[in-house]
Parts: sequence; C-alpha cells; structure tokens
Amino acid sequence: MNKNYYAVLMAGGVGSRFWPISTSHYPKQFHDMLGTGDTLIQRTFMRLNKFVPTENILILTNERYNDLVLKQLPLVKQEQVVLEPAMRNTAPCILYAALKIQKMNPDGVMIVAPSDHWIEDEDAFAKDVITCFDKCEKQAVLCTLGIKPSFPNTGFGYIEFEKENSEGLKKVHQFREKPNYETAQRFLAQGNFLWNAGIFMWSVKTIVNAFQSYQPEQYSLFEQGVSCYNTDEESDFIKENYSKAENISIDYAILENSKSIFVLPATFDWNDLGTWGSLYDKLDKDENSNAIVNSKVVAQDASGNMIRSPKGKIVVVDGLKDYIIVDKEEVLLIYPKSKEQDIKQVLNKVKDSFGEQYS
Repeated sequence: MNKNYYAVLMAGGVGSRFWPISTSHYPKQFHDMLGTGDTLIQRTFMRLNKFVPTENILILTNERYNDLVLKQLPLVKQEQVVLEPAMRNTAPCILYAALKIQKMNPDGVMIVAPSDHWIEDEDAFAKDVITCFDKCEKQAVLCTLGIKPSFPNTGFGYIEFEKENSEGLKKVHQFREKPNYETAQRFLAQGNFLWNAGIFMWSVKTIVNAFQSYQPEQYSLFEQGVSCYNTDEESDFIKENYSKAENISIDYAILENSKSIFVLPATFDWNDLGTWGSLYDKLDKDENSNAIVNSKVVAQDASGNMIRSPKGKIVVVDGLKDYIIVDKEEVLLIYPKSKEQDIKQVLNKVKDSFGEQYS
C-alpha cells in the first residue's frame, strides 16, 4: 500500500434531514442507515482503507463525537481523530488536516471524503481516486470526482467542465451553485455538467500553497501551530485558535479561485444519502414499492413508503402512499416524501415546542 496516500474522512455533520434517527448527539454517519450491519462511517473507512494505509486515515469530526468515532472504528488511534472545537465549515478543518499531514510527510497526497455517502462499486471508486492521485503527484493541480447526472437535481451543486474531447480528467471551467429546475435541465442538455459530490484529491503541498495564495489570513492562523501539530501541544493550540478561523467552505475559499482544477467523471454509482427520499431510492423495495429497514411490515393499500423502526418491530400501515414513517423511542415521524426538504423546519418546531433533547 502506498505510504504517500492519506485520507481525511469528514464526519462532523449532523444530518438533520434524517431526523428523528439522526440527531445532534448521534448523527447519521454513526447509524446503520441501510440495515446492512455497518454504519456509514464504518463503510466509508473500509472503502478508503482498501488503498490508504490504516494509520494514514484521519477522521475530522466535532469534539462531541470523539468517543463515537473510537468506538465504531477500533483500528483508529486517538491521534488520528482531528477534533474541531467549533463549527467553522470545511475550509479551516481541511487546511488544519493538510498541515498535519504535510508535517508527517511532505510528499503526501490526500483525499477529502464525506463519511455518509453510499458507493456500491468500491473497486471502481479506488481506481478513480488513484487516477486523480497520479495527476496530483505529477502536477500542482486540485482534483475532484464528479457524478454523471441522472436527472435535473436541484439539491446538488454542479461542476461545469471544458468541452474538449479528452478521456478521463477534464479541466473545470467553473463550479455552479444549486440551480433551479429549469437551469438544471439546461445543464443536463449541455452535456458538460456533473454533480459536485464533495470528494477532493490534491497533494498536501498544492492545497497548502492554495490557502497561502487565496486565504492568507486563514493560512497564517493555522501555520502558527505547525510546531505543535502531531505533538501533545496541538490540542491547546487548536482550542485557543480554531474559533478565530473564518467560517467558510472549501468551495468558496479555494475551488472558486483556483485556475487549475480537474474533474474525473466517476465510474461508480453514488448516492449522497442526504434525505429519507435518497435512502428510499437506494433500498430494495417490497411488492408494493415500500422500502423497509428493520421493521416487520403488514401493509394494506400502502405503497411507495419509506418505513424504518427499531429492529423487529411490527408496523401496520393502511392507506398511506409515498410517506416517510420512522419510529424511534420517543419520536414517531409520519411525513409526506414530497415534503422531505421541510424536515429541518419540523425539527425546529419540535425543539421550540418540546425542548432541545429531541434534536
């Protein structure tokens, strides 16, 4: 296994659109969302561990999830868990991780990957990432994996690439915000747009130099701690300084400024598991197109539903079509699939009415 390969597994999100299963105390990446026996973070770790040495995988997460990470990933040592003492979006934590890796190995190349995506063909994923790693080792470029759009999705950002006839990696023209439906249709018709999956590859040298050029204040803040990184003094430095970092995404901080970004259209199937509907799409269905996780279901005149309960619980459904039905100890959610994007607002109402403990 290549000792210059590193992975940064992003595991700090809350996944509030998967409420009530995903909560701020126990987010979706730590749940077995598909009923496979592995949680999403375990599956992602195993996928990366096929080509990245175990000790070269860093888990980037919030302080409150430290124990969950160590419990679910027994191969990971405490020093591999990079803890954010404050929520500051993706740019600061990626710079922090890159500086840590650069200190360990100046020749390192790294992948930044979310912990909650579902990828079936893991060999194809590994092959695509290594193709990007090869490019990043030879040239000072930033690489990303783009997903071929299957429909005009308005929930993803898009990557527009330059229309040349080259195979493989393509030069990125620009990143585009989440579009409305008409714009998304136009993107698909043009044929040179991919979904932005938020999976990035670069050498540590190139990404650190990019921060130095495009985010000098951010770079200066974290560069002051280089002597502390990977030592006992690191934690004190980060506690004192992390919250001073600007709250900004890697897309805005670096990707929208850089002129040397390449995208590889992914050869694997991909699901970002962002909502109950996307989970429904991924799961096998019964004869009435109901997707069921853990439950024993008796269904009458019920179809197209996403049903999840504690393991082995009997759920009787009659007369419901295209609903999300999620039963958890103290919360039962029965909600139309068509309104799944509103679950965040529903969660806020529950918090206001009954308290923070349900979030």
